[in-house]
Amino acid sequence: MAEQQITPETQADESIEVYGARAHNLKNIDINIPKNKLVVITGISGSGKSSLAFDTIYAEGQRRYMETFGAYARQFIGEMERPDVDKITGLSPVISIEQKTTNKNPRSTVGTVTEIYDFMRLMYARIGEAYSYNTGNKMVKWSEEEIVNNIFQRFENKKISLLAPLVRGRKGHYRELFEDIRKKGFVKVRVDGEIKDLTPKMQVDRYKIHDIEVVVDRLKVDDSFRTRLSQSVQQALKMGKDLMFVHIEASPNPSEGGALGTLKQKTLKLSETGSTISFGGDSEEAVASYSKQLMCTDTGISYEEPSPNSFSFNSPYGACATCKGLGTVFTIDIDLVLPDRTKSVREGAITPLGEERDASVFQQAETFARKNKIKLDVPINKLPEEHLNLLLYGDKNINPTLEVNVDDETVPNEFTGSYEGIIPMLKRWFSSSYSTETLRDWVQKYMTLKTCATCNGARLKKESLWFLVDNKNISQLSEMNLDKLYAWMDGIELRLSNKQRTIAKDVIKEIRERLTFLLDVGLTYLTLNRASKTLSGGESQRIRLATQIGSQLQGITYILDEPSIGLHQRDNHRLISALQNLRDIGNSVLVVEHDKDIMLAADHLIDIGPKAGYHGGRIVAEGDPKQMLKLNTLTAGYLNGIHTIAVPKERRKGNGKKLILKGAKGNNLKNVDAEFPLGKFIVVTGVSGSGKSTLINETLYPLLSKHCYDSKGAPLEYKSIKGLENIDKVIEIDQSPIGRTPRSNPATYCGFFTDIRTLFASVPEAKIRGYNAGRFSFNVKSGRCDVCEGGGMRVIEMNFLPDVYVPCEKCNGKRYNRETLEIRYKGKSISDVLNMTVEEAVEFFQSVPYIYRKIKVLEEVGLGYITLGQSAVTLSGGEAQRVKLSTELGKRDTGKTFYILDEPTTGLHFEDIQHLLDVLNKLVDRGNTVLVIEHNLDVIKVADHVIDLGPEGGDGGGRILFEGAPEELIKNKESHTAKFLKAELN
Repeated sequence: MAEQQITPETQADESIEVYGARAHNLKNIDINIPKNKLVVITGISGSGKSSLAFDTIYAEGQRRYMETFGAYARQFIGEMERPDVDKITGLSPVISIEQKTTNKNPRSTVGTVTEIYDFMRLMYARIGEAYSYNTGNKMVKWSEEEIVNNIFQRFENKKISLLAPLVRGRKGHYRELFEDIRKKGFVKVRVDGEIKDLTPKMQVDRYKIHDIEVVVDRLKVDDSFRTRLSQSVQQALKMGKDLMFVHIEASPNPSEGGALGTLKQKTLKLSETGSTISFGGDSEEAVASYSKQLMCTDTGISYEEPSPNSFSFNSPYGACATCKGLGTVFTIDIDLVLPDRTKSVREGAITPLGEERDASVFQQAETFARKNKIKLDVPINKLPEEHLNLLLYGDKNINPTLEVNVDDETVPNEFTGSYEGIIPMLKRWFSSSYSTETLRDWVQKYMTLKTCATCNGARLKKESLWFLVDNKNISQLSEMNLDKLYAWMDGIELRLSNKQRTIAKDVIKEIRERLTFLLDVGLTYLTLNRASKTLSGGESQRIRLATQIGSQLQGITYILDEPSIGLHQRDNHRLISALQNLRDIGNSVLVVEHDKDIMLAADHLIDIGPKAGYHGGRIVAEGDPKQMLKLNTLTAGYLNGIHTIAVPKERRKGNGKKLILKGAKGNNLKNVDAEFPLGKFIVVTGVSGSGKSTLINETLYPLLSKHCYDSKGAPLEYKSIKGLENIDKVIEIDQSPIGRTPRSNPATYCGFFTDIRTLFASVPEAKIRGYNAGRFSFNVKSGRCDVCEGGGMRVIEMNFLPDVYVPCEKCNGKRYNRETLEIRYKGKSISDVLNMTVEEAVEFFQSVPYIYRKIKVLEEVGLGYITLGQSAVTLSGGEAQRVKLSTELGKRDTGKTFYILDEPTTGLHFEDIQHLLDVLNKLVDRGNTVLVIEHNLDVIKVADHVIDLGPEGGDGGGRILFEGAPEELIKNKESHTAKFLKAELN
């Protein structure tokens, strides 16, 4: 197809000019991309959009950045390969915002990623007001001047002693301490409430607990002694580490104006101003304590001066000591350790121990049982409780808690040689530094993850949670939905004191700005403490987009990969405004996108095609979107309505059976009752954050999985479910990666690589050499390249940047050694086969039916353009999902299978959505049920049954607004989906 060019000539300094781009399937293309504009690149999946945006423009920008490092730094990085392009001019620094890089670290949250939590920590450290966790009263803090003034106010004309505490509640004889303070010139000490003269070789009973204070000065509170009192207070605070006591000697007759009479009357008042008074024993003496730190006037507890670290759950200064700042703890579940109490120990009642066998652990248990007269042949429900506890804990004195604490000193790091008990053994295996990952995973089977009882999931230590701003602690703010948090921050100044306002002015401004950006990209329903690993690809991408807008950089080229994923039509205009905002502050924004609204809102649209893989890689059209609508291209056809995805003439009736879920209350669901008619194509929709994933992925799927496979996953709260007997298989196909390392690829995941290796091993040349199928595995030593160990790539670890993968210098990325590559089937080596696209492989293996059938399914789900050996880490979420879908399609279904797909249209062009729907409809026609969570109107309109949740996200959602056919949904006044679907159906 001839290129239809409709852009005016652009100046070199106003555009990014790409000449001769040939990465992957690009056909030597030249293109001018206008700068400081919102440019959308679209086209069929696999046509070369990402090859142009990421593998050419972004790769060149990254390479140029790497070249700015000095020669010394570059020797550790290695040279980054130039993208396959002749020349790129006008390129400013590039930042890519992709879907694939979601952080799996449990410590990463929305608050830490967006840096909002960092600003909130700073705010709490500077203006947070401390309250006592014992009494709930506000804590006070004294300066030296305030202490002196208070002493004058309270004890004028009284005789006092100033004491500096050195030892508080500890054992020891303290001979060296007494000698040390005597040498410093002090003459009196107060030991356990009694003032004594310091004498040489003085010591106390080493086995008793003592309080020791040094008498810094004794004087009368009088104006003539003000300077001396001030200096003595300073000295006492220095020695007592910011804490000192004032000791008042009782007058013999309080009524004659002695200190004690006055004191007893003033105790309460004195507490209000911040010091405590305690009356000691028979000597009728009074002691007032003063501290420069935050201090509770009633109980005497003091907090350390807060710093931003005090509110960080990733710092030992702020994290809860029990859960180490994770909010959850692993707890051994006794019901998993003893699932069947009618069995005896020999029959395997204690699951980690297993049945009677020669294993050393079992032999230790037998020896231990003989010694303690425990019968191993008796069902454990008939064993005395004491005997069962001995088997489980190994000792009466052991800590009986089931929570696993890595720092528990009672749990040894290695085996001590005797029977230790099942629970301590599991704890040791889980927390020992010598345990392998496999062993830990095995132990995890007997554990459940529970909310930490110490901090109740707040992640912070007790003291940190008692610093309040406007009566809220930092954890309570982190639990709020972002829109509610913004409403709380709005007008916060009116609720702060003048001092707090002045200090926090800039911090509050930063927090508000960042919250505004998050709300602008439609993330109103998230909370700051939401773990990053639970976010969808689109959500994490929009968070990074908001972070970039917040950084207010200028002159950058931003490249985004489908930011509209997971966004409801209602919120599209917010995302478009955010992208335009990024453009307006002086940046070039390149977006790879299939969404109709974003395409039409672009300043410049580039359509790459005409087809996928080898048949794509050309620029079909480019220019103003309104002009593009007039052209005769596939994309323009879908945009202007010439091509459409047809609405089915009649909806399926289903098989008459239903799944009925009642009383779902997980997360934001409001006691929801839902019906899922079987044998139909069901779509669950609703605005982002309305509770779709909670209802399906976290409630329905664990229930079905437990029924079909007896899996351990616990569903969120629900009342009852009926109709499970009508299902015998459930398959969830999500967007998580198919593998975490570059070794994983579609061929190994789908399982046909084993067949290909067997085919190569049957080639005559391979038989002569004695090669078996293992020789052609890049995970086996004999056949793989010995430098990269079959990876094809070497990982260069960058301490301050993501790891960089560079091709292996020995095999040039082919993964195998020379001998293995000499074996050829139809002229192709095993490495050539891995580099084939799915489309080429379908043709190549046409004569081998058992391989052809599996590869053909990959092509049917729209993945004809990926290569068989493409690294799993380079597949987008949508591609990974379709690889999984093809694997499931290759298996035999039962006609009673329930498929769950989460946004399968991710990364799909209108034409590809048509292919996907054909595949899903085939499954339903065989009697199975397909449930799809989706915002795409083309999918919603072809559904047999729609469940719409809402009306809003977060707390404003969690209700089912509608259940039934799409034609009925459009009559619903409350549903946002209905408004957009109406236009689509009409």
